[in-house]
Formats: sequence, C-alpha cells, structure tokens
Amino acid sequence: MREALLLAERAGKEGEVPIGAVIVRDGNVIGRGWNRNIALNDPSAHAEIMAMREAGAAIANHRLTGCTLFVTLEPCPMCAGAMIHARLERIVYGAHDPKTGAAGGKFDLLCDPAHNHAPVIAGGCLEDECSVRLRAFFRERRKPGFDSQDH
Repeated sequence: MREALLLAERAGKEGEVPIGAVIVRDGNVIGRGWNRNIALNDPSAHAEIMAMREAGAAIANHRLTGCTLFVTLEPCPMCAGAMIHARLERIVYGAHDPKTGAAGGKFDLLCDPAHNHAPVIAGGCLEDECSVRLRAFFRERRKPGFDSQDH
C-alpha cells in the first residue's frame, strides 16, 4: 500500500484525483497505476485499470489469478467489474468511499453472489494516510479561484 500511496501522490501532482494502485504476484509488483483519466482523455483510466493493464501485459494474460491489488480508495463499480473479470484473488483498499464504493461502501459488487468469482476483500489499510491525501486534494480544488479547466 505504501507504493500505491506514492503513485497517488504522483497522480495528485499531475492534477488527477490522487489514487494509486499496485498489483502483486508472488511477492513482486507486476502492475502499477495512478489516475490518468484527465491526461489521457479516457474515463476508464483509473489507477486500478492502469495497474491491471500493466499486470496483464507483464504476465501475458488477461486473467490475474494469484494476484493482489492494493489501491488507495475503495474501487468504483467500473473497476470492480474489471477486477471480477480479471479474477484477482485479493483486493486491499485504503479509504472507504461511501458515495461510489463498490466493495461495500455504497454497493457490494465485488462480493455479489451472482458473479462466478469472489475475490477476498480487505478495506481500511492505511486508511488515514489514504484519506488525508484525498481530502487535501478536494479541499484545494474547492478554493475560490481554482480553475478545473487548467487541471
């Protein structure tokens, strides 16, 4: 999760929502991602998606069995769907997201019994550190004079 926090910091410096993700397999990081949807003009370029893309390329497989994804914010529904299709073994997240979280925050898509795959979920890992970055980012964006078009 510490590496995911560093990637979240990178996203924030690039004007993106500060979320970072890493994928680990057999003790090695095989995928890294940070939010890039603004820079890439791609609504799907969330940290988790970027990490899954890199991990899939690293192992030459769209299935990420035996992998753990660490992400600084509870995954959204889009990312949760991709995680299920990727067959991630475990998902560890930092801050809870009561507005759009799909691991029990607002929805519980990752553990829905309708799916043919159910990853192990652990939330609240380094939650305070993950939450502080997000709150600071949004507090800055709400200041008078901030122009979101510039970022």
